[in-house]
Amino acid sequence: MTKLIIVAIDEHDKASFNRILDSLDPNLCMVKIGSVSFNALGHDIIYSAAGKGFDIFLDLKLYDIGATVEAAVKGIAKYELDFLTVHGDPNVVKAAKEGAADSNLKILAVTILTSLDREDLNANMCKPGNISDLVVERADRAFQAGADGVIASPLESKRIRGLVSSSDKLIVTPGVRPEGAELGDQKRISTPGVAIKNGSNHIVVGRPIIRSSDPKAAAHNILTEINS
Repeated sequence: MTKLIIVAIDEHDKASFNRILDSLDPNLCMVKIGSVSFNALGHDIIYSAAGKGFDIFLDLKLYDIGATVEAAVKGIAKYELDFLTVHGDPNVVKAAKEGAADSNLKILAVTILTSLDREDLNANMCKPGNISDLVVERADRAFQAGADGVIASPLESKRIRGLVSSSDKLIVTPGVRPEGAELGDQKRISTPGVAIKNGSNHIVVGRPIIRSSDPKAAAHNILTEINS
């Protein structure tokens, strides 16, 4: 069964991390372990999540010279994870795929973070142009470099899914907020239902689920929203 929801967990202490895991249903969702928890708590949290039956998305957004990325991914692949993120630079993607070659690990390329808008890109001296156009172009280049999927906002999912190069590729979408939820630090967002309708395979949801009084019920409600 495809698990549409990926729950983002960013905790500094192991008790909180495990408490969140215990409040979720591994048959209903995957979990995303980001650099906050991975760096604070160490590699053992991967075993904690796997031991509770969860599929795991390790979100480290690796970016370095090719040899370093390849070696890093080769080490990470030993954990039998499901997804790993790298930056969408084609050379980084190619190196990551080499590192994952002997495993089932899927490499997801980050296009442009959903917390960024055109003003942020200007401050970073990024290429001029409409942000959606840039996301689609980066996705296309990442696919052609061998990425198994991309990370992109729900606003670009439909256009990315229309690319010839997107055939059989994954689109994983952060920047998703259920109806009525606070935006937090996200800028380019949409609802879960729109994201899936536009072609996303998975949606990443953090605070609306893990800060809920009943995370399992919150995840069920999001699925209901998608199906409606």
